[in-house]
Amino acid sequence: MEKFSLKGFQHKVDDVLVRHSSVLDILTKLQESSARINRAVAKSATYCGCIQLNITKQEAPQDISYSELKNYMSSHVTGDLCDVCREKIEQELSINFFYITALANAFNTDIESLLNSYYENQLKTLGKYGLL
Repeated sequence: MEKFSLKGFQHKVDDVLVRHSSVLDILTKLQESSARINRAVAKSATYCGCIQLNITKQEAPQDISYSELKNYMSSHVTGDLCDVCREKIEQELSINFFYITALANAFNTDIESLLNSYYENQLKTLGKYGLL
C-alpha cells in the first residue's frame, strides 16, 4: 500500500477536480461542506443522541494566567459518537479537506508548505498566544 502524503493528496485533488474548478465553485462547495459538518454534528445530538451538547457560559477564575485557561474550558460535548455518526462526520470532514486543498491548488499554494509554515511560525513560536 502506498504511503499517504499531503503532496500526493494535493496532486490527486488537482487531478480529480474537473467540474468545480472555478474558484467560485470551490468557495461555494467549501461553504456547503462546512454546513454539512455542522448538520452532521447537530444530527448526532438531536436525531441519534449519541452525544449531548451541554452549552453553557465558559467560566474561569479571574486570577489565572492565560496558559491556565485551557484547564477551565469545555468542548460542551458529552458522550461518544456512535460508529454511524463518527463515519458521517469523518466523511464530511474529508470532503472539507478536499475543497480546502482545491482552493490551495487554485492559488498555486503547496498545502504541505502552508501547514509547515503555520506550524513553525504560529503554533511552535507563538503557541497559545498566536490565536489571540
